[in-house]
Amino acid sequence: MTESHPTKAVEAPTPNHQAPDRQTLDWHTGDMPYSVEFDDHFYCRTDGRLECGHVFLNGNGLPDRWRDRQDISIGELGFGTGLNFCETWRQWKMAEKPADARFAFTSFERFPMQATDIARALSAWPEITDERNGLVAAWPQTLSGSVRLDLANDITLTIVCGPAIDGVAAYAGTIDAWYLDGFAPSRNPDMWSQALMAAVHDRTAPAGTFATYAAAGFVRRNLQSAGFVVERRKGFAGKREMLCGTKPTELARTLYE
Repeated sequence: MTESHPTKAVEAPTPNHQAPDRQTLDWHTGDMPYSVEFDDHFYCRTDGRLECGHVFLNGNGLPDRWRDRQDISIGELGFGTGLNFCETWRQWKMAEKPADARFAFTSFERFPMQATDIARALSAWPEITDERNGLVAAWPQTLSGSVRLDLANDITLTIVCGPAIDGVAAYAGTIDAWYLDGFAPSRNPDMWSQALMAAVHDRTAPAGTFATYAAAGFVRRNLQSAGFVVERRKGFAGKREMLCGTKPTELARTLYE
């Protein structure tokens, strides 16, 4: 089911906690990181790696889109543990793609983790051991501003530190595929606001896409109001729905108006 007619954007309810100045981690069974301030896990408790494949890669039509692209840019709201990046890197290495193809991964993260915490959080998945080790080895001791890591000849990772709305609004490039992966909308509504979704749309290339595990009504309406054509799909691990969508080209936009 697709939705193409803009509706009035709706802001999230006001959270009952203030945004933290830092991230305090708790560790649950199986070295699963948990944000004390946001009262939420960093990834799906069933299997975060498989959720990444179902929601973010498949939801953006990856890796099929890599087959005929020389360059592709991926944007992410919320780097967290780096799980989405590592799984994307793993699948990129196995994918059919043009010679000398490259991808640039840009993630907007307010509270970057330490390398030791990233290593611990990703230790549950032997499938991404090489990618985890490469990420941890390159991870700076401290991060601020915009930090670029050249992790391989064909892969660039950029971490933009600070509030997502500031980082996305100031971003000078365009993004082909977005992973919208903040904490749950009910716990971190700023990451799903009308203003941020509009900024994401503005930085999206024509025919670019997004995918997210979130299916809250105000998130869908804010994405739709920003200009995306929004589609509901079956969620991961029993979750009823997820959202994905496309930024129409000018020709396609005239068909919806």
